[in-house]
Amino acid sequence: MYEKYQIIKNSELAPRIKEMDIYTPLIAKVAKPGQFVIVMPDEKGERVPLTLVDWDHDEGWIRLVFLEIGVTTMKIGMKKVNEKLFYVVGPLGNPSHIEKYGTVVMVGGGVGVPALYPIARALKKAGNYIISIIGAKTANLLVYEDRMREVSDELYVTTDDGSKGFKGFTTDVLRKLLEEDRKIDVVWSIGPAIMMKVCSDITRNYKVKTIVSLNSLMVCGMGMCGACRITVGGETKFTCVDGPEFNGHLVDWNELLLRLNMYRKEEEYALKKLRGEENE
Repeated sequence: MYEKYQIIKNSELAPRIKEMDIYTPLIAKVAKPGQFVIVMPDEKGERVPLTLVDWDHDEGWIRLVFLEIGVTTMKIGMKKVNEKLFYVVGPLGNPSHIEKYGTVVMVGGGVGVPALYPIARALKKAGNYIISIIGAKTANLLVYEDRMREVSDELYVTTDDGSKGFKGFTTDVLRKLLEEDRKIDVVWSIGPAIMMKVCSDITRNYKVKTIVSLNSLMVCGMGMCGACRITVGGETKFTCVDGPEFNGHLVDWNELLLRLNMYRKEEEYALKKLRGEENE
């Protein structure tokens, strides 16, 4: 029998992209597509939000996919199977609104693709026609292609360098589909903030509803600290309790992009300290 927060699996899907299964039976029992958890690797560690990628109600595990980009995600990624994380809380955020919309385009970039997977799976089960557009910088960074193919009626793959699929961005394929006058009822977009912004800019001209998932800076996860505040439709919202999904046409993207870069210098210093390079 596993202990709470014990790591069942930790594998590398691509360079610096980890897939981890964690034993959290209470979270797994009630998890839904679109929700996230907050993870602490150790007692003094930072709290980071990670989107739920999969779960098993009966076996009691949840699955996370993340990019080792900062100190905390690197610390989580270094954990070995059977070791424990200090803390996992969730599920947090509002689940995706799943219904039969008609034709749904799922746009995923980088580790946003795994985050998109449970939503696409649920939408497919609800009877929707799923068109998925997934992308990465290069072929060896592309993840969850097979899983997305399983739940999609059409799948388009893009890479920035053309090493696999269409050379270009996911947004280029989205624009092409819209220019072809394809009937699209709703677009779901998860990935880098700039990708979600461009998706929203494109679909706004075609009046196609666009849903984005915003895991912005976050600390408490309960709407008390205000760290994850964003502006949506001219109103202040908190990603953790009002989201993480929002109407992409109403998000103040310039403000969000600015906030995401607020602690860049501190993050760079923390990485150097982790590597023992702070005096260089």
